Amino acid sequence: MPVTLDPTYLESLPAEQLLRTVIGHFGRRFAISTSFQRDGMVIIDLALRIDPATRIFTLDTGRLPEETFAVMEAVRTRYGACIELVYPDAAEVEAMTTLYGPNLFRSAVAQRKLCCQVRKVRPMERKMVEFDAHAVGLRREQSGERAATPKAQLVSGKWKFAPIADWTSAQVEEYLAKHDVPRHPLESRGYPSIGCAPCTRPVSAGESERAGRWWWEQDGGKECGLHVTPEGRMKRELDVLLDEVLAAARR
Repeated sequence: MPVTLDPTYLESLPAEQLLRTVIGHFGRRFAISTSFQRDGMVIIDLALRIDPATRIFTLDTGRLPEETFAVMEAVRTRYGACIELVYPDAAEVEAMTTLYGPNLFRSAVAQRKLCCQVRKVRPMERKMVEFDAHAVGLRREQSGERAATPKAQLVSGKWKFAPIADWTSAQVEEYLAKHDVPRHPLESRGYPSIGCAPCTRPVSAGESERAGRWWWEQDGGKECGLHVTPEGRMKRELDVLLDEVLAAARR
């Protein structure tokens, strides 16, 4: 029976059924993109129960906390999974840090977004050439920017799935406990959202899950650019900075 790749239909499916559908349809052209936080770990556990050979990749930005590598190894041990690490282009990182310094993300929102472009967005774009579809651990409850996250969307010819978009934080915790899923060590220290080490802090009671990301910024949104496209003036400023970096990297 042919698979129905209709966003409205896929939106109606529970997480496990959605993953079973897309894994069966795309096979090796499907992967899980994860940073091994609790939401991503739910996706990993669900998918590997369906097909232990499901591909998993992660972005090693060069600034990850050591604890992220610890949970990565826990996943390898627990599931026997092969994790594909994706790295930024060394020449681009060298050019960026030469022009703007290693901690450029502290200087301005545009420079922080530039760092995310070089270390995360561009490596992701290169990796996605290998796939027709990928799944992520986004949930609508996580932040205002993610409140309208669809479970399935076709973006530039590639399918992006968020199987647990409609789950609550309590549902995530219940699943992780029930299946004894490996946890990122920083979660128990007050980090509900974990990215690069210098750009992440614990959150206080009453703060949103994403409050610990780029907390020094007063504007710009709490996204790195992987899930949203910057618009207006900020996009133009970011493009200028990126063009400078790419030109320097080619020299």
